Amino acid sequence: MAIEASAYARAGLVGNPSDGYFGKTISFVIREFSAKVTLFEARDVEIVPSFQDRSKYPTVRDLVDDVRLQGYYGGIRLMKATIRKFVEYCDAHGIGLHDEGFSIRYRSTIPRRVGLAGSSALVTATLRCLMEFYDVDIPRQAQPGFILGVERDELGISAGLQDRVIQVYEGCVYMDFDRELLESRGYGHYEELDPALLPPLYIAYRTSLAEGSEVFHNTIRQRWMDGDPEVVQAMKDFASYAEEVRRLLLAGRGGEIGPWLDRNFDRRRSIYTIDPHNVEMVMRARSAGAYAKFAGSGGAIVGTYDSEETYQRLLEVFEGTDTAVFKPTIL
Repeated sequence: MAIEASAYARAGLVGNPSDGYFGKTISFVIREFSAKVTLFEARDVEIVPSFQDRSKYPTVRDLVDDVRLQGYYGGIRLMKATIRKFVEYCDAHGIGLHDEGFSIRYRSTIPRRVGLAGSSALVTATLRCLMEFYDVDIPRQAQPGFILGVERDELGISAGLQDRVIQVYEGCVYMDFDRELLESRGYGHYEELDPALLPPLYIAYRTSLAEGSEVFHNTIRQRWMDGDPEVVQAMKDFASYAEEVRRLLLAGRGGEIGPWLDRNFDRRRSIYTIDPHNVEMVMRARSAGAYAKFAGSGGAIVGTYDSEETYQRLLEVFEGTDTAVFKPTIL
């Protein structure tokens, strides 16, 4: 018996990072990159390490380079936490599980540590395999909260629901994380949007060192919890940008959303301390005539462009900068 499941990278189009603060966002999946998990029936339960979990290197310099690009953690902790959380969920809901063992392994093409949601993709794909293996159906609207719980509660990774929602629903989704809804039923209002409404989009990401989201979010969370008026207002502003972009998309005016993406980044820059290399990515894209903002927590940007000539200028301004640029596939 073999089961395989995938989950895709994602880009936060607008509104992020307000998803972790009862805000509103729009996101879409990037099908060029995915995390794939394969589960085989076995006598015991085994998590098989992938290349990203290696602990043997030709030289000490190879170890340093690997940590620089991959960080200190591979996927095993994510898979182990997902399995534990899944068993706890089933126990809490009175769902009996059979005693057959399994061997589970993963491979991921999602660039690491550039804010394209590689960690949550691996958790999502692992959960899909477990649900099929044990014939357990967790309602779709509840799955993002489960996935967030794996990362936030089990592993202490600071994050919001946005990545998990889009990786469960796929396509393009407008999300309203209304506090009353989240606290009363555990999930927000998720509206699937037709990707055909989107204007031409591009993704650019650094192929050298970025930083994990737990680094990026670590001070803003505390300031928000302390009621810092600047941070509280910024989260409201991000949410309003998502509302406006949704309105434009539904009105068939997708070509007008670019300025709202720029506003999103500029507002983010007003409250966060951002790596100058990541700021430079946005500025390079804007110098080519495109709009730009972070796709996630830094290291990758998403934006719109008005013509093929502008896209070619994008390629030119990033040439020789350790940056990959491409047009994302959503469907």
